[in-house]
Amino acid sequence: MAESPRRRQLLDAAVHVIADEGLKGLTHRAVDRRAGLPEGSCSAYLRTRRALQGALAEDVAERLLADVDRLADELGASAHPDGVHAALELFQRWLDQRELLVARLELTLAASRDQELARVLAAHRSRLIELVERIMTATGKEHGNARAEALVASYDGILLAALLKPARERRAFLAQSLELLGTGLAGPGGA
Repeated sequence: MAESPRRRQLLDAAVHVIADEGLKGLTHRAVDRRAGLPEGSCSAYLRTRRALQGALAEDVAERLLADVDRLADELGASAHPDGVHAALELFQRWLDQRELLVARLELTLAASRDQELARVLAAHRSRLIELVERIMTATGKEHGNARAEALVASYDGILLAALLKPARERRAFLAQSLELLGTGLAGPGGA
């Protein structure tokens, strides 16, 4: 079933609200204001705060997973894949458009105290780990579920650290961190 344009508008607005105001600022009214819609619009689609948070977690995770899935497809189709460079470009794009990344981080922290959110994000994280393992295979790196899971956790840390750096320093930090991680944890490979 296709998503309605209004629901899409509300979820996009919610991403901006949570990125700007944190999870505490994520209210139906704040989403309505950010979307430029009449009060009550968000609650007509997502009745409760829990429904709003769950839908937002699902949406944010799906959008980020779609980016990683495209990356895996591109690297799988390439005769000479460069996983570090491809990850650098993807992470830089996420940092340049930081709202989605910040929203995911906020929701991840909330999931540590909310089992329902944790279930949503855990399912997406499992898929992400599978994609990272697929990328490792495509780039000729040693792979396995434990390595892929450790890489995902490391990438999360690198992205968080990069968010804390001045914008002009982020690319160099990402490049250096991904190169170190690629030669360390990802192990030797043909790329």
